[in-house]
Amino acid sequence: MAAASTLTLHRYECTNDSYSLDLGQGVSLTLMLIPAGEFMMGSADDDEQAERYERPQHRVQLTQFLMGATPVTQAQWRVVAGYDPSGSDVEMATDPSHFKGDDRPVEQVSWYQATEFCQRLSIRTGQHFHLPSEAQWEYACRAGTESIYHFGPQLTPELARYNSSDGTMPVRSYSPNRWGLYDMHGNVWEWCQDTWHSSYEGAPTDGSAWIGESYNRVRRGGSWSDDPGVCRSASRGSHDADFRDNDIGFRVCCSAPRLSP
Repeated sequence: MAAASTLTLHRYECTNDSYSLDLGQGVSLTLMLIPAGEFMMGSADDDEQAERYERPQHRVQLTQFLMGATPVTQAQWRVVAGYDPSGSDVEMATDPSHFKGDDRPVEQVSWYQATEFCQRLSIRTGQHFHLPSEAQWEYACRAGTESIYHFGPQLTPELARYNSSDGTMPVRSYSPNRWGLYDMHGNVWEWCQDTWHSSYEGAPTDGSAWIGESYNRVRRGGSWSDDPGVCRSASRGSHDADFRDNDIGFRVCCSAPRLSP
């Protein structure tokens, strides 16, 4: 294992492609370096499970970025919700989740609250944290694969939390994808930056968020209560930006920091 490197971003420690950010109160946030590359976003024409709004499949090219190894946990939420507000009027309850547990994903948070979390974290660290664009999310989920799930053609209860009546599981309960990301299929839906569009006609090809006039925001990944088809890499859904439920959480992204000489 490579020795830890010093980064220009304070409070980070880096080992290989894993970056640990100290949030305070003994809680840290692990981010994975997602490499630059390109992929085919959306569902192919011969995918029988695909919905019309997952097409047309199109090529997207992305630069490298950092992404949370897991959905934001309740412990991480509690610490960052206690940071100074960003100046918005978004309220941040410190314990909003229905299924309690420090290592379980935070849920029952709106898109506005997830965005406020990112803004407070940005102010505290001096770096730009944000929700992933929809393209970043699918690219990171696939991790270089073209199969229906990053695991392969099928999802089983040993691989992810889905189709359950018992709620969320602690993050890292299942194996990660090849880029070190956990829970990209199931457990909780994850908010993305993008506003909802009913197809990919005219979608950006550079990995940026697609912002339009819709009040609805994209969510990805499926949840503990959903069927396997809803948890596919290409599957997508939406809700209005102030919607909250016990199956919706989020993870964060950040620009990749530069190593100091």
